[in-house]
Amino acid sequence: MRPIYRPFLVLLAVALMLSSAACGQKTTTTTEPEGTAVTAEASAIPTNAPTLYPTVTPHSGEATATLSTMDEATVTPEATERPLPPVQEAWLNSPEYGMQVFPWWRPEVGSRDMQVVRDAGFTWVKVGFGWRDIEGAGKGEFDWSRTDTIVNMANDIGVKLLVRIDHQPAWAGGGFPLNGPPDNLQDLADFLTALVTRYKGRIQAYQIWNEPNLAREWGGQTPDPAAFADLLAVSYEAIKSIDSHALVISGGLSPTGTWDDQTRPDDWYLETLYINMGSSTGYFDLLGLHAPGFKAAPEMDPADVAADSNYGGQRAFCFRHIEDMRKIMVQYGDENKQVAILEFGWTSDPRPDSTYYWHAVSEETKADYLVRAYQYAKANWSPWIGLMSLIYIVDPDWTEANEQYWWAISDPGYPDFIARPAYEALKAMAK
Repeated sequence: MRPIYRPFLVLLAVALMLSSAACGQKTTTTTEPEGTAVTAEASAIPTNAPTLYPTVTPHSGEATATLSTMDEATVTPEATERPLPPVQEAWLNSPEYGMQVFPWWRPEVGSRDMQVVRDAGFTWVKVGFGWRDIEGAGKGEFDWSRTDTIVNMANDIGVKLLVRIDHQPAWAGGGFPLNGPPDNLQDLADFLTALVTRYKGRIQAYQIWNEPNLAREWGGQTPDPAAFADLLAVSYEAIKSIDSHALVISGGLSPTGTWDDQTRPDDWYLETLYINMGSSTGYFDLLGLHAPGFKAAPEMDPADVAADSNYGGQRAFCFRHIEDMRKIMVQYGDENKQVAILEFGWTSDPRPDSTYYWHAVSEETKADYLVRAYQYAKANWSPWIGLMSLIYIVDPDWTEANEQYWWAISDPGYPDFIARPAYEALKAMAK
């Protein structure tokens, strides 16, 4: 039997409200582990999400086009009267511990899962804030109902928030319905201006986009480091002009050595990004990377992985590929900035027809490898390793047919939390 955790601090009011409300169609606001650069096709994402709570529409009429003319009063909720969390410094402990959760459509489950993360001794939760789910109805037409709930929960439970920003609305273009950069970057700046003004001091970090070295995350277009640099610069200015203490983290790169119309190797992409930036100042505070372990144990040398086809035959196919990326940072003068690992883990996918089957491990091995990954990073990557956010506390709607399900460290269930071995091992791990 897997151990079961019963929460005692679930937000009862939220649960009662949901019991009489329809959940509606679920939207995909995050992209899942893609180390092999192949995933299941994402489901269609509605631009008009069903409302579970009274909608707050603080900004009506024509949306303003510049940061200086944004009406701050229209985007500041009453909830800002809550005590603010401590200011987040740009240099994190090495490492800090995080898990991704999925509270968007099931806030009662999200509350439970944030408490589960906290009770394991982890201090960060990562949550996807899909742009199209907040401003999907039209420019300047905001639905803050879910984000208000999520931010309030995290602040009340006492965990830090990393929110992932991507998934542009249809009106912004960018190759919709794929995840892609908007046609006009000012639209993204305006969205971030409203978002950060509303939650100033209450969201500790923003991840800007996800795996831009893959075409499916870049609107179906060939990945373009120069264009991503422009997107980062606009996002950084919008966020920092309002909340100078909030951390800006570049979207995690997918570890792959493949070069074709759909994919660019992550090491080439990172070096080209630095060439286009000149300096990362004004672009990000921490470099975001992804580090799935594939088939290799966390301590395995990338050279040994590259030399053995059983492990995929590429340096990118192991946890320690992060060291290759760190060398590029140092080469371009960023030795004084930290790395944030935004996704990492091991899959237990047993389906022979799955793209991920070749590197599946047992649940027990997953537990062992995750603990050893944190231990290796702490012993060998300090002080430059910052946040390490693993995947995932399971989305409550995933089933065994979803490849993401097999990366998780828990099983779907409510009100009980059904832990897999990895959760219990991570909870017991010294932090």
